[in-house]
Amino acid sequence: MPTIDAFILAGGASRRMGTDKSQLLLDGETLTQRVATVLLKVARSVTIVGRTTDHPRLKSAEDLFPQWGALGGVHTALSTCTTDWALVVACDMPFVSEGLFIRLAGFRGDFEAVAPIQPDGRPQPLSALYRVTPCLLIAEKLIQSGERRPVTLLQSVRTRWVDFAELNDLPGAARLFDNMNTPEDYLRAQSKGESLHQKD
Repeated sequence: MPTIDAFILAGGASRRMGTDKSQLLLDGETLTQRVATVLLKVARSVTIVGRTTDHPRLKSAEDLFPQWGALGGVHTALSTCTTDWALVVACDMPFVSEGLFIRLAGFRGDFEAVAPIQPDGRPQPLSALYRVTPCLLIAEKLIQSGERRPVTLLQSVRTRWVDFAELNDLPGAARLFDNMNTPEDYLRAQSKGESLHQKD
């Protein structure tokens, strides 16, 4: 998808995890590396937001609003992006797939963002596509107002909400939006990774 730059948000404080979750290992790769491997298959470029990298195919960008949370990371991605669309993914979602992002990109049309709805009915703003020009303008206004939640950005632009029913035919659909905020989440992800490896 040459019209899309991808960004991995890796600058969070990881307070609930108790350690830098971007560097946690799953099947021999850090969480950031796992997400980057997928994004390199679908995007023109991949940038790590909030962490430096020595990977030859990855770029890095400092958070423009450090400690501001996920909306600050999205804002940095939009500010750094040089294409019309930015694909923004959290580093703690190790089961995202190439097929997911290709499917989401297909819904762009005249919308200003494309965001999936998880199986539990919640929107997922950190596995989403943002049209840079309108979303950056709104993101800046939201940050100036004190807002920190990226879902508010999605609610403030013309978003194509992608119901999970439109995604559940994808391989591994049930775990696409599994993320890791706690040690317990990490243990569950490790067991899922092992079971996947055994199936392969």
